[in-house]
Amino acid sequence: MTDLRIRLLQEGDWDGVVALEERAYAASGLSEGREALRSRHRASPDTCFVLEHAGGLGGYLLALPYPLFQCPDLSRAEAGGVRASNMHLHDLVVAEELRGRGLAHRMLRGLEEVARARGYRTMSLVAVRGSQVVWAPLGYRARPEIGLPGSYGPEALYMAMPLSPAAASVAVPAPSAVPAAVQALTPSTDPSPGFPPRAEVG
Repeated sequence: MTDLRIRLLQEGDWDGVVALEERAYAASGLSEGREALRSRHRASPDTCFVLEHAGGLGGYLLALPYPLFQCPDLSRAEAGGVRASNMHLHDLVVAEELRGRGLAHRMLRGLEEVARARGYRTMSLVAVRGSQVVWAPLGYRARPEIGLPGSYGPEALYMAMPLSPAAASVAVPAPSAVPAAVQALTPSTDPSPGFPPRAEVG
């Protein structure tokens, strides 16, 4: 039986999530803190997931609806939920010892499946620390003209992509269960090295 499983984030997971987030971002000044992280989850609890591993947490993903070409400010908590046709991938962290197995990719694909099923038209993220080279091959288009909060640092880059297969060639813009495909995971043989610590910091 596999010791890897993706499920919805629960209240008892926060100590583990905060510890992973601090390890990933504190040294670069991009850590946003427990309350800001919790506010992203409150805004959209059914699009936030954790990766269970060996009785603990091996990663997490936070996503929430957000207007296209806008993003959360890392220095501020969310005031409440937002109605939008865009799903914003706010943060994706996988523990160092689990990277290189394609697990972040599987978590991302699970989120995309949920977003498509609910009718979201686009997905967005903020690439930090040069990670745009990871996201571009997955279909995310860089939008350097989009201004970002200073909390992301000077090298952050907004990126977005259409979700509908029929709109894949169209330039942007113009009650939930975890998808079965990501509930239980076996160690990946995918040669893809996986993602850098954060999909985005935001």
